Amino acid sequence: MERALELPRVLLLESTTSTLDVAHRIAGEGAPAGTLVIANEQTAGRGRGGKSWQSSPGVGIWLTLIERPVDTSGLGVLSLRVGLAAAQALDRFAAEPIRLKWPNDLFIDRGKLAGILVEARWREQALEWVSIGLGVNVKAPENVENAAGLEPGVERLDVLSELLPALRTAAQKTGPLRADERVQADQQRELARVRAQTEPNRRHAGTLSFPLRLAATIRACSSGRGGMSASSASANASGSSTASSGLCLRSKPIEETGLPERPRPQTEPA
Repeated sequence: MERALELPRVLLLESTTSTLDVAHRIAGEGAPAGTLVIANEQTAGRGRGGKSWQSSPGVGIWLTLIERPVDTSGLGVLSLRVGLAAAQALDRFAAEPIRLKWPNDLFIDRGKLAGILVEARWREQALEWVSIGLGVNVKAPENVENAAGLEPGVERLDVLSELLPALRTAAQKTGPLRADERVQADQQRELARVRAQTEPNRRHAGTLSFPLRLAATIRACSSGRGGMSASSASANASGSSTASSGLCLRSKPIEETGLPERPRPQTEPA
């Protein structure tokens, strides 16, 4: 698997509580950057604001990627970058255009397709590692309202082969959003605007104000303003995600709790 995905280490699990929990544990034990934790099932997958999501066996991709960036200047927009990269990588496997709903839920017209949760660990003022959690519904989960999946017949390994290089590239970028990233974000904003105009009765909570929020975020992140302790979203969390007022992540400790303590729920306003 490591050779196929061109990664230093891949930890395959049949079932676990959360791949994020495992990733933090093995990162604390010295797992190298690029280590992937992937499970066939999560029994306690978590998303933004402490919400949980259904991670049934065989129907999705439930993963966490460990990265150890030396330059933390891009940490402020890491979650946004990961969302844009994931949307682009998954687009070829979806029947409809994928759009990014603030802060980092990925949607197609039929419902929520994927979500991202980024957590960092610091030792004093030094970043130890970043865990990038991603859940993708390859098949739409049963009994989850407003959830969607990829096209029928899509293989999970094919998705991983496309997705992981994009995530690693996003994690290795530094500084504020670049011109091409701002263009991509503008395209996502336009998708949301068109959908809001053409399907007013099917809007998801929060989608209506997405264009204005994303535009403000891009301006703030590009100019170095704004701050947030961590950016995240669940793949198919129950209920609607509530958005904070910003998306940039300050380049200072997210939490100084020592290692390997589990992250606290995110309550700090952006």
